[in-house]
Amino acid sequence: MEERLQKILAQAGLASRRAAEAMILAGRVTVDGQTVSTLGCKFDPAKVRICVDGREIAAEKPVYLLLNKPRGYITTLADPQGRRLVTELVREIPERVFPVGRLDYDTEGALILTNDGAFAHSILHPSKAIPRTYEALVSGQPNRENLRLLARGVELDDGWRTSPAKVRVLRLMPGRCLMELVIHEGKKRQVRRMCQAVGHRVLRLKRTAYGGLRLGDLPSGCWTALGPEELRLIFL
Repeated sequence: MEERLQKILAQAGLASRRAAEAMILAGRVTVDGQTVSTLGCKFDPAKVRICVDGREIAAEKPVYLLLNKPRGYITTLADPQGRRLVTELVREIPERVFPVGRLDYDTEGALILTNDGAFAHSILHPSKAIPRTYEALVSGQPNRENLRLLARGVELDDGWRTSPAKVRVLRLMPGRCLMELVIHEGKKRQVRRMCQAVGHRVLRLKRTAYGGLRLGDLPSGCWTALGPEELRLIFL
């Protein structure tokens, strides 16, 4: 089946669709030995030899996984400090998958991994505004004003103001509070910095959902394959 060249590159896990387009325009892609530097050309990856920078790409089937990331793992593909990588938890998957976005070293919960660059780009693109749901155990007990500030948007330590969020208290405990926050942005350590901005340090943080796709009772460190129905839930 013929597909646009940039889509083939993205589905091979080489890059997002936009980055694949840049590769093509830069003359880095050849098809059966001929450089293709214009967008929109279609090919059947099963019938042609496609190379990027002289290396043939392997057409892989798209893979979509939902992982319950434990604390103590990082969401990069390599780490000079030798810390554990989330890809170590999916070693039995023969395809080369990568995490969509990030979760901090000390944050746990829902993390999508895939080899489909175009799909990853669609989740992360700000225009999609896909909500992410977090459960945050914080020190102290936020009052109504602090909850209102979080919901309206707070100014972080670098001067950036967050967009409105959905915030609700799940449980009050002596000296602590479990809150649910739903945001659609992905700034580094955003939830932790939001809570800190109103005087509450995050003690434990877990992402529980992407859009309508919920982590549920998936055990920590385990993953499940996502089918078309589950993938659609992300964008609801």
